[in-house]
Amino acid sequence: MSEPNAPLRPPLVTGDKTLSDVTQDICEPLECRPNALWWVAFLTSLSFLLLGVVAVWYQVATGIGTWGLNKTVGWGFDITNFVFWVGIGHAGTLISAVLFLFRQKWRTAVNRSAEAMTLIAVMCAGIFPLIHMGRPWLAFWMMPYPNTRGPLWVNFKSPLLWDVFAISTYLMISAVFWYVGLVPDLATVRDRTEPGWRKRIYSILCLGWDGSARTWHRYETVYLLLAGLATPLVFSVHTIVSMDFATSVIPGWHTTIFPPYFVAGAIFSGLAMVLTLMLVARKVMTLENYITKVHVDKMCKLILAMGCIVGLAYSTEFFTALYSGNAYEQFVFMNRALGPFNWAYWTMVSCNVIAPQFFWFRSVRSCLPVVFVLTLFINVGMWFERFVIIVTSLHRDFLPSSWASYVPSWIELATFAGSFGLFFTLFLIFCRVLPVIAIAEIKGAAHLKKVPSKQASVQEKVV
Repeated sequence: MSEPNAPLRPPLVTGDKTLSDVTQDICEPLECRPNALWWVAFLTSLSFLLLGVVAVWYQVATGIGTWGLNKTVGWGFDITNFVFWVGIGHAGTLISAVLFLFRQKWRTAVNRSAEAMTLIAVMCAGIFPLIHMGRPWLAFWMMPYPNTRGPLWVNFKSPLLWDVFAISTYLMISAVFWYVGLVPDLATVRDRTEPGWRKRIYSILCLGWDGSARTWHRYETVYLLLAGLATPLVFSVHTIVSMDFATSVIPGWHTTIFPPYFVAGAIFSGLAMVLTLMLVARKVMTLENYITKVHVDKMCKLILAMGCIVGLAYSTEFFTALYSGNAYEQFVFMNRALGPFNWAYWTMVSCNVIAPQFFWFRSVRSCLPVVFVLTLFINVGMWFERFVIIVTSLHRDFLPSSWASYVPSWIELATFAGSFGLFFTLFLIFCRVLPVIAIAEIKGAAHLKKVPSKQASVQEKVV
């Protein structure tokens, strides 16, 4: 028996919404003209995208000698941005698949946007290896198919090739998982749309959904199987990405901590980006009743947990270098903290270790402007983490005579800005043509009984 005055759990959907209210609120942005805020954001991101298109065209036509690389620093912005965007793409599968398997109801308001963010971020990541090839029209050479090129074949021992297989598999599974979750909502939009070309498109995409009990049963079975299939990808993809560095002999890279370190960092950065987009969508699309402070609070707690793991990884790297007695390894980490790029290292530590610690305080987690600023700091810090790992391990070689610095060219900066333009342009288009929140799933969370916390925990254990 619970106490009569025991506190109630805050609802996941506020405003006393009915089932029809949920459908109306989520589908309304798809049926009306976009507001001024959406147009400002779209035109701004489109401008950055066009800048990136011009930069990519120029470097492909001229050659990747337009980058600021040299004989010592052979990897710079290109691989930094690649690893950054792959990491951003991890949170979608985490929120959708892992939290679904753990039956976390609060995921229903954020999983759709997170899944879309995953697909878009992986697309942005795939741009940089293609550019790095120098001749992107020959990218199909990476595919292991029978050909007439004689001894020219992909190197299956290279972790760079493992990236191709891992990320392409991750993209396909994530796309299928995202699309299957969309099917019931596409049918809802189909039924609300006036006859015309839009209705025909939604009718095709919803695969003849009729809402029968048999259809729902098969849908839930397939969705559960896909969630189980996608979950290992969260850990495998960025583990394989870390092999690009861990299998080398360069001090600062040749370390066994990289696989779990990269996975934790990827989830950390992805959660921060999801929360950033949630807060923007919540305000621009008036979804305050569906993306509530409860969702923000839980996301902040996840970010705090992953931030502590990332901070532990930073300290473990320094301890391992000191304990190993390897002079080269020790020099790399001291150079990171005290060398020419120490400003990048301390920016990374400040944003990734210190900033998340504010989420220990409930007053901070409940102040949305502060949460938004902290998530931006984390996004910046996670980009600098990849920059520090790559550049500071290369610019001081084994031979002091070959030491060199690195300054990105305007082509690299424009390409990086263009990747953000592509990301936000596609995300804003997604918000205009597809339901941002899973209508079918949020309805289940909207009508949960408000039971005391102790009683709710007992019921969850019984289930």
